[in-house]
Amino acid sequence: MTRSALIVAHGSPSDPDPQEAALKDLAARIGALLPGWRIGGATLAKEGAFDAAVADLGAPWIYPYFMARGYFTKKVLAERAEPLGLRVLEPFGTEPALVTSAAHALQRALGDKGWQAAETTLLVAAHGSNVSRTSAESARDFAAALEAEIGFAKARVGYVEEPPYLNESARGLGQAICLPQFALNAGHMLEDVPEALAEADFAGPVLPAFIDWPEIPELIAQSLEMQASSA
Repeated sequence: MTRSALIVAHGSPSDPDPQEAALKDLAARIGALLPGWRIGGATLAKEGAFDAAVADLGAPWIYPYFMARGYFTKKVLAERAEPLGLRVLEPFGTEPALVTSAAHALQRALGDKGWQAAETTLLVAAHGSNVSRTSAESARDFAAALEAEIGFAKARVGYVEEPPYLNESARGLGQAICLPQFALNAGHMLEDVPEALAEADFAGPVLPAFIDWPEIPELIAQSLEMQASSA
C-alpha cells in the first residue's frame, strides 16, 4: 500500500519561490527515508501550490510544518483540508522527539564553545502572536523542557510579535545560546531575529532554523511511520 503525505508550511507571501523550493527539498529528503511513500511539499504562500500537490498525491495526510497549534493549523489548514476529506496531523512543533533533538544540538553547541550548561543561559527566539496564545505558550513550554533536560542556568523567551520582545529578552545575558523556534528561513528568521539580537548586543551562538538541521527529515519520517502503524 502506497501512502502519501504533504508537508505544508506558511512560506513567504512577498517572495514565495525560495521557501517553496526549500520545502520541496525537505519533502524529498523525508521521502528518501520512506520507501513506499509519496511525500510532497507546498507552502500556503505560493498560489496554487497546495491544491496542485494534493491533486498529485491523491489523498495525502497533511503534515503542518508549523511550530504550534495556532491559527494556521487549527483554522486555515483545517478549512482547506476538510472539504477534501484530508487528515491533518499534529504540527511539527509538537513532536515529542523535537525536545531530544534540540537538546542534542544545544549540547553540541555547548561543547563547541567549551561551556557548561549550568553557567549558560538558553534564549529561545520565537514568533509570538497577537491572534493565538498557543504560539507563545509552545515557546515557553519548549524553553522550560530544554532548561530541565540540559540544566541551563536559566531560560528566557523573546518574541518577534509580542512582549517580551526578543531585543529585550536577549539583553545582558552574558554567556548564552540562542535557539530560534522557527521552521523555515523566512523573513523573521532572516531579518527580525538577527536585527533584534544585534540591537541587544547578543554575542552567543545562534542555532539555525529547523529546516537546516540534518536530523529533521528523519524525525518527521519516523513520526509518519509511527502514525501509519497505529492508523
